Amino acid sequence: MVSSTASRVDPAAPTRFAYAEADGVVWGSYEGDTVVHGRFVGARRGAEVQLNYVHLTKQSAHPVAGSSTNRIELLQDGRIRLVEEFQFEGDDTPQVSICEEILRGGL
Repeated sequence: MVSSTASRVDPAAPTRFAYAEADGVVWGSYEGDTVVHGRFVGARRGAEVQLNYVHLTKQSAHPVAGSSTNRIELLQDGRIRLVEEFQFEGDDTPQVSICEEILRGGL
């Protein structure tokens, strides 16, 4: 993750996501920064990914859940960028985060 409107991103230890996809079904996990452990599942249609997620934060033992719509963009160097519009359950405030692919051997 390189930026988020929901929290400050620690550049030394940002949240990292691991994605998998088969036949348009997308799933994975994430951790780092404020997140202890998270999981997501959803579907990709073209350049859009719809996800539902749940995670635990360092600040609370209660799970945080929500949903997102992710727009897939291709960077000039060939890496993938995801622009994610998301909302936490129970919060009507839309948020935006940006994640960029890390190639093996990077960061």
